[in-house]
Amino acid sequence: MYLPPHDPHVDDPMRFKPLFRIHLMERKCATVECMYGHKGPHNGHIQIVKKDEFSTKCNQTDHHRMSGGRQEEFRTWLREEWGRTLEDIFHEHMQELILMKFIYTSQYDNCLTYRRIYLPPSSPEDLIQPGLFKGTYGSHGLEIVMLSFHGKKAKGTKITGDPNIPAGQQTVEIDLAHPLQLPDIENLRDFSELSRIVLEVQEQVRREEQEQQQQQEEEHSQQAACQPASPLGGEGAEGEETAAGAEGTTQDKAPASQPFVLPMGVISRNEDYPRSCRVCFYGTGLIAGHGFTSPERTPGVFVLFDDDRFGFIWLELKSFSLYSRIKVSFQNAQAPSREAFDEMLKNIQSLAT
Repeated sequence: MYLPPHDPHVDDPMRFKPLFRIHLMERKCATVECMYGHKGPHNGHIQIVKKDEFSTKCNQTDHHRMSGGRQEEFRTWLREEWGRTLEDIFHEHMQELILMKFIYTSQYDNCLTYRRIYLPPSSPEDLIQPGLFKGTYGSHGLEIVMLSFHGKKAKGTKITGDPNIPAGQQTVEIDLAHPLQLPDIENLRDFSELSRIVLEVQEQVRREEQEQQQQQEEEHSQQAACQPASPLGGEGAEGEETAAGAEGTTQDKAPASQPFVLPMGVISRNEDYPRSCRVCFYGTGLIAGHGFTSPERTPGVFVLFDDDRFGFIWLELKSFSLYSRIKVSFQNAQAPSREAFDEMLKNIQSLAT
């Protein structure tokens, strides 16, 4: 099990602990040992469910329990997962969220299902190298997000989840066709000024989407009325190429570096964020109530600091998430094709819903 560093230290290395081990014997026999808990290896079971999926089951769950009961288990889990004690956490809402997370995870420590995850494929046009990142999520602590690029969009998909947004959901979406020009450093401190800029772009995006939908409907009507339809298809393809070229020009003109500071009133778990950035884009972030109730996408700002760090300002929450690249080398994790990766993304999102 790969665990993020203790909140909010996103630049620290990942932690890991073994969950099971297999002893291969002669004549294709094997024994399985569960490594969960603090009483040493004990009897377990592995079942291959289907392609790219298997399950583990512990046959001696008493090895997971502690003599001090659930209270001792919770305090031990808190020290290991969060690097602190309950007395260190004064915020009542944060205590509630942490307790919910403990209850969720400890419910399933005796039977786990594993599914393959591919790392996102990369191309020379990508803003930065795609991959896995550790990110701050307020009182939820650090979570793992996969950044992938899809033409004019970039997506941040949760690999680990919390009681509000489960794993598999698209936590942030970045609109690479709409870079943001931040105000000078003094005006950037004013949250209302940043909010005005972002909401103007949000309205522009809404108008463009409406116009695009209307244009597609008109083209569809023309294609239905005229034969052959190939010349129209050619014009459409040429128009898309021109738009992509214009988009590339916009990104090329972005300054190499510009001063950056969080606006007053925006909360950040990690105050040690970079004070300069390369470029910013309009984006949306997914928020929801407990149990993924009433999910909605809200406007925000994607901030690219360097090749290994980026941030996201959640406008509605007045909150800032800082993300740092995971630099662990995973073997045999590359997707065999772009289609296989896209299919995997759909599958993990469907599991979450």
